[in-house]
Amino acid sequence: MALELRQQLKLAQQLIMTPQLQMAIKLLQLSKLELVDVIQLEMEKNPALEEMQEFEPDEAGENKQDASTDQSTDAQDVKIEENIKDDVDWSNYIDEYNSPGRTYHETERKEAPAYETFISEKKSLKDHLLWQFLMTLPGEQDELVASQIIGNTDKDGYLQAEPEDIAQQCGTTKEKVDEVIALIQTFDPPGICAKDLSESLIIQATHIGITDQNVIHIIKHHIKNLENKNYKAIAKDLKININKVVAAVNVITMLDPRPGRQYSDEEPHYITPDIYVYEYEGEFVIQLNDDGMPKLRINPYYRKAMRGNEKIKGETREYLQDKMRSAQWLIRSIHQRQKTIYMVMESILKFQYEFFKKGIAYLKPMVLRDVAADINMHESTVSRVTTNKYAYTPQGIFELKYFFNSSIKRVHGDAIASTSVQDKIKKIIESEDSRKPYSDEKIAQLLKEVNINIARRTVAKYREMLGVLSSSKRKQF
Repeated sequence: MALELRQQLKLAQQLIMTPQLQMAIKLLQLSKLELVDVIQLEMEKNPALEEMQEFEPDEAGENKQDASTDQSTDAQDVKIEENIKDDVDWSNYIDEYNSPGRTYHETERKEAPAYETFISEKKSLKDHLLWQFLMTLPGEQDELVASQIIGNTDKDGYLQAEPEDIAQQCGTTKEKVDEVIALIQTFDPPGICAKDLSESLIIQATHIGITDQNVIHIIKHHIKNLENKNYKAIAKDLKININKVVAAVNVITMLDPRPGRQYSDEEPHYITPDIYVYEYEGEFVIQLNDDGMPKLRINPYYRKAMRGNEKIKGETREYLQDKMRSAQWLIRSIHQRQKTIYMVMESILKFQYEFFKKGIAYLKPMVLRDVAADINMHESTVSRVTTNKYAYTPQGIFELKYFFNSSIKRVHGDAIASTSVQDKIKKIIESEDSRKPYSDEKIAQLLKEVNINIARRTVAKYREMLGVLSSSKRKQF
């Protein structure tokens, strides 16, 4: 059979994501802070895009509000599936989307200075230890050894390197390294630069003058029993009654198992809500958070230049058209993003009205499909909208994903959300007698009494998700 080359025409339909659609989807899944960074980067690259001040005189000398967030009442809704053609009438097109009109859910709150600007920089643990060591006026060799020791101390304050390895790196003896380690262990905070928990607690006990041999013996030999609260085994080994063990344990609990954490230089990450839900006169009001969001518009100079100016031709005109097209799509995509977030939050409020009114116990089971069907969008779009977005509500600040959870069937009545079950488990544990904490089996029985029938292993799973210890470790003597 002979092989030959042929040309063949074939007509087929397939889905292709245009660059404009890719931009809209990308912006949709960004958080507020990430969106601001993308806008700032785009403004640096695109000369046709600029930020407009709150009040700025227009061409006629009159003041007008920012047009980038305004929409004309006659303008059509923007769809992210639309395509821009090359033969666009830019004169009418740009004027339409830069005309003054009503603002779509514009917030009136003024941007406040960031809280971080008022906080001084925190000193790290390594800086704090090195400063104390330099105050001892060490020699060059001792300073080299100390820098290696401090550099191998983790954020909890524990030494993560063997003295032999440090000695080899510094070209000195193990005895010299041990000498420097012993010196650093006298520094603040007490218990620093220990090799394990027992050594750290012993250093702290010595520092504050604890001489009780029961305390010292428990720290040295019974850390595991102390963790599991196996006080009977400790009492049997020390040949003392359990009351003395409890007294010694109370002293040990005053010590810090992570002494280096108080000098942690990790900065807290503050959550900025993307949307606010307020209760006003018995009704809930949804308001988008636009604080810090640049208000964009097309540069007036380039807008005038494109209005039939025949002197701009060739590559220059194509370049301006491309930049103006890119700027306009960014503005439209931001409008679409804000509108979609508002619609999703409005749908969530409708489904979870009882939660917003009464609290977590009234959270209902809900999946992405419910909201997607309500606002006529695809589930993937709702998933992108609810990722890394936070809402301020009368019940606290929650990620939008929080409102979507699985359902647990009841013997009688409607299904209940898994998050509500976790909240009930948390309240049961908080109300228990600390001397006789509830087991997972007992919690399952208590839930069954309120018409929530789940297995013991499910209770254990939810308890671990809440970060709650088992009953044996919760027991207090």
